[in-house]
Amino acid sequence: MADWTESQPALPCFVLQAVKTQLLEQAQGPLLELLDRAMWEAVQSYPPQGGPLPSVPPDSSSKCASADPGAGLLAREPSLGKRKMFIIRKSLLDELMEVQHFRTIYHMFIAGLCVFIISTLAIDLIDEGRLMLEFDLLIFSFGQLPLALMTWVPMFLSTLLVPYQALRLWARPRAAGAWTLGVGLGCALLAAHTAVLCVLPVHVALKYQLPPASRCVLVFEQVRFLMKSYSFLREAVPGTLCARVGEGTQAPSFSSYLYFLFCPTLIYRKTYPRTPSVRWNYVAKNFAQALGCVLYACFILSRLCVPVFANMSREPFSTRALVLSIMHATLPGIFMLLLIFFAFLHCWLNAFAEMLRFGDRMFYRDWWNSTSFSNYYRTWNVVVHDWLYSYVYQDGLWLLGGRARGAAMLGVFLVSAVVHEYIFCFVLGFFYPVMLILFFVIGGLMNFMMHDRHTGPAWNVLMWTMLFLGQGIQVSLYCQEWYARRHCPLPQTTFWGLVTPRSWSCHS
Repeated sequence: MADWTESQPALPCFVLQAVKTQLLEQAQGPLLELLDRAMWEAVQSYPPQGGPLPSVPPDSSSKCASADPGAGLLAREPSLGKRKMFIIRKSLLDELMEVQHFRTIYHMFIAGLCVFIISTLAIDLIDEGRLMLEFDLLIFSFGQLPLALMTWVPMFLSTLLVPYQALRLWARPRAAGAWTLGVGLGCALLAAHTAVLCVLPVHVALKYQLPPASRCVLVFEQVRFLMKSYSFLREAVPGTLCARVGEGTQAPSFSSYLYFLFCPTLIYRKTYPRTPSVRWNYVAKNFAQALGCVLYACFILSRLCVPVFANMSREPFSTRALVLSIMHATLPGIFMLLLIFFAFLHCWLNAFAEMLRFGDRMFYRDWWNSTSFSNYYRTWNVVVHDWLYSYVYQDGLWLLGGRARGAAMLGVFLVSAVVHEYIFCFVLGFFYPVMLILFFVIGGLMNFMMHDRHTGPAWNVLMWTMLFLGQGIQVSLYCQEWYARRHCPLPQTTFWGLVTPRSWSCHS
């Protein structure tokens, strides 16, 4: 009895300690999320929207200008305004997947893929009397992939070595004449680097007639390397030029630049928030999901698009056939949009972020809840939006005096539309400015007409209706043009023949 009474006080102490630990663990997640949101809102609310941007920020650029006028002129940079802040946070879909109701929607998409597979096997069994697992579309799309990967190697080496070496040439403290020579040499290296990235992928794609998926690898890496090179120089040059005259910070390390080339962001920083460890099962899961999305997309194209559009160019053109084809393409079009979003912006980027322990996983926001196209453009692809906002919109405001917000926004739409149209032209192998018109003309008008003051379910329904129709127009017109150029090849190659839509005149 004595032993029991002496040990009795230890039992409540142990229980209280366990309860305390459990409560702290449960409260840590919401508290960190609340802190992250508060920090993000604070960053988003500074500076005031109505105030003009200063032409020169209060940093070391103004200091080094007096020490070295040449360096100070080059080191001056526009005010960064809402500077991108990186914090540790999960992707929104990962948070939503913790809710059972949302996981059920994910399971419905998996069930849809299973139905596509079962229907394919059933049709083959009925028509052919045996199972025929054909992946002709997949094999065609990824044809000559090794050649595309070999082309990627010099593109990567150029991006790895040239921008960093140019920065080192500019950072060396030498006499004015020698430094000017170094600046000229660095600019020449960057010009050669830009030429390699712009010319090499186009040359290989045209000479060897690469199929669409292999072209996707080249054009996405081409655009990514160009954007990363610009961000690195744009962020590192001002401080480096100031450092050579004794002000500012030292040049970034090569390891930080190498990490930046692979981490899933287009905004350069010397350091990023990192997670403590790598969850390799999470990496494998995301890569498997990305592969599943590719197979899903192939099933959709082969079952819902190819049978409809393969022979459409052989029939006489009519407005009725065009409208029906657009309506038919809305469903596969919106499926393709969701698959691209999930495969790339969620699975692919999260897999690389996990492997590199990159902490900030906000690659997108809740774009599906948007009630305006302006909000949709900001939340659909946060990675690209951050780059456009930092280097096109904010720098444009600085160049235009801080008051021409409409012109700066128009510049963002123009750059984004041209790059999107270039990607489509590169991948498909022909120029047909459907994306340019939809993105720049119609999308630009919708951005100003459907602004953030419009809220409510009706506006969200309207936005989704416009997305359905836009995807249907893209899928229908691009598929018609793809098959028209195969059914009606030009007798001789001319400039106007390349830029004129073939589907308007091909009825063979």
